[in-house]
Amino acid sequence: MDGYAVRGEEIRGAAEDAPIVLQVAGTIAAGDAPPAVVLPGTAWRIMTGAPVPDDTDTVIRVEDTDAGVSLVRIHADRDVQRNVRPRGEDFQAGESLLARGTLLRAAGIGLAAANGHASLPVIRKPRVAILTSGNELVDVDDFASVLAGHRIVNTNGYTLGAAVEEAGGIPIDLGIAPDDPIAIAERITQAPPFDALITCGGISVGAFDYTRDVVQRLGARLDFWRVRMRPGGPFGFGVLDDRPWFGLPGNPVSALVTFEVFARPALQQMGLRPLWRPALDVTLAEAVTTSGDLTHFLRAVVDADQMAHLTGPQGSGLLTSMHAATALVIIPSHVSYVAAGTTVRAVLLSPTPPSLEVPWTF
Repeated sequence: MDGYAVRGEEIRGAAEDAPIVLQVAGTIAAGDAPPAVVLPGTAWRIMTGAPVPDDTDTVIRVEDTDAGVSLVRIHADRDVQRNVRPRGEDFQAGESLLARGTLLRAAGIGLAAANGHASLPVIRKPRVAILTSGNELVDVDDFASVLAGHRIVNTNGYTLGAAVEEAGGIPIDLGIAPDDPIAIAERITQAPPFDALITCGGISVGAFDYTRDVVQRLGARLDFWRVRMRPGGPFGFGVLDDRPWFGLPGNPVSALVTFEVFARPALQQMGLRPLWRPALDVTLAEAVTTSGDLTHFLRAVVDADQMAHLTGPQGSGLLTSMHAATALVIIPSHVSYVAAGTTVRAVLLSPTPPSLEVPWTF
């Protein structure tokens, strides 16, 4: 606050029709040292950010004065014992400000600097190698072959790279491997250093599904393969040289849903971030029928009334259903029919669904 540093008791009762006049002993700018002593009946002009003299407890804002330089007329006492920031107001010696596992955001970095820490011990972001496989796949720059009906865009390479970044990891693109066990093994063994491996495709039981066998031949311990969920049943997990391997199916929605359920929490943990996305109870806006023998993760939009509306057809190749979704609605494996209006559990794909956001007002 720009104004005058004074003793509060000396200006109590000041008013427009009864101003109190003090002698101005000097000026304290931001960065100046405060005076050692403030004599009774005096004020010091003071600027925002300047140290307040020990003998004062009040800064009168300049708007409540005549802005005098040698003498100041104070005509309001609303600031008595105000506009002073005491030592220890924000934090004190010995107080813990940044605990282990804290995600460093802008304010936390400022706190570190405010406490004299030019550097901090941190856990680096996990490096995640991503390998997609399939003779049919091409990158988007070869879209002409897609239009000709000969190839399919490697959407998983792009979506999983973005998902890894969102989860706090650093994606390492290993490109597209053909359906050839030697080529798949070379891509993995010749990869730059990584902390986790994600493969996509070649994980099911087809004649050209080689990924699971290749990873095992490279020495991976296969912890499990196939899960009772839809989409994403042909999912595998293991450990390759002390690094987690996530074997995702190739269908675009299956790949993203299994990433959300299995890979994302693991990567969050590796970076000491919160494991789980927020979840809440929602009301189904329409009836749902499932096979009843698998846990289903349905793509839906949750509105402001916490009603869940499915994003249309739920096929595992329909990437539009995932793009439109703000949540995954969970239908347990023992349930084959859920009526409209039933309460079910949903995992939010963003901290707050767009329909629940409150717009800024100015």
